Amino acid sequence: MSRSVRTRPEGSGQALSEAYDTALLDLDGVVYAGGNAIEHAVPSLAVARDGGMRLAYVTNNALRTPDAVAAHLTELGIPAEAGDVITSAQAVARLIADQVPQGSRVLVVGGEGLRVALRERGLEPVESADDEPVAVVQGYGGPELAWGRFAEASYAVARGLPWFASNTDLTIPSGRGIAPGNGAAVEVVRIATGAEPQVAGKPLPPMHRETILRTGAERPLVVGDRLDTDIEGAFNGGVDSLLVLTGVTDGAQLLAAPPRHRPTYVDADLRGLLTGQPEVVGDGGAFRCGGWTAAAGAGRLELDGDGAPVDGLRALCAAAWTAAGDEGCGLDAGKALARLGL
Repeated sequence: MSRSVRTRPEGSGQALSEAYDTALLDLDGVVYAGGNAIEHAVPSLAVARDGGMRLAYVTNNALRTPDAVAAHLTELGIPAEAGDVITSAQAVARLIADQVPQGSRVLVVGGEGLRVALRERGLEPVESADDEPVAVVQGYGGPELAWGRFAEASYAVARGLPWFASNTDLTIPSGRGIAPGNGAAVEVVRIATGAEPQVAGKPLPPMHRETILRTGAERPLVVGDRLDTDIEGAFNGGVDSLLVLTGVTDGAQLLAAPPRHRPTYVDADLRGLLTGQPEVVGDGGAFRCGGWTAAAGAGRLELDGDGAPVDGLRALCAAAWTAAGDEGCGLDAGKALARLGL
């Protein structure tokens, strides 16, 4: 992927499942939400897999083990094995193991996924700051994580122990809406200690490294719903990305995205893996895609035409990103997005 400033979503004459050998799929907001499969996800992934594309599930959620995630996917109708799942718990465990001696004790604030990943790297999870840990690791622990766990982390970090975080996503999608994520919990310890953790998860290099080591992907496509983790992670790793609109990112956020948050492709859902991507064509300062034409006017984005809403959004992206250059677009897009129902 070019590091030049992206000014429009790219087109593809091939189905993306044919153009790339491996889909690096985020889970929450892409494959499922609140434990239930997102519409079109199961049949789309089946067709992509049957056509020869490898499916790898890459999640910043460190709560569950790869075995548990694979079992859940299989229950949803998406056959998966533990080796198909890469978690931020695995990435942060490798990061810690590179810095502390084998067999070291690590204070865990989070769920079973972190404990399993630490043991895989020859480290011993402990529960208290008084258990003589040499490091602290924090990951998403679910809604039942006790407040006292943050106190244990704060005590240990305040003593000068190195602090690691699986990820810093401030929010996480659920079946009932958007809930606080691990990043919100990390802020609690940061406020108490004034310290800064080393972070492993998307969009940072340790997660990309872990993913490539475990999948061996040669032509990967990152598929995600978040600009600040999935899409930025693809940008940092120099690989292409597909944003799907089934999770936390809405049209206004996409149009305002700075260069590192601009995906290669945009589609409504995972059916986008199975098709080519339409080209966005520049036409005298305006941009056409499908039946839509978009342009940047006096302080706002204009949209004319009709057709598939996602085509209109692609055209708007071209107009917004071209006008913004290497900054975020500040043009009013409210009326244009309302026409698209976005």
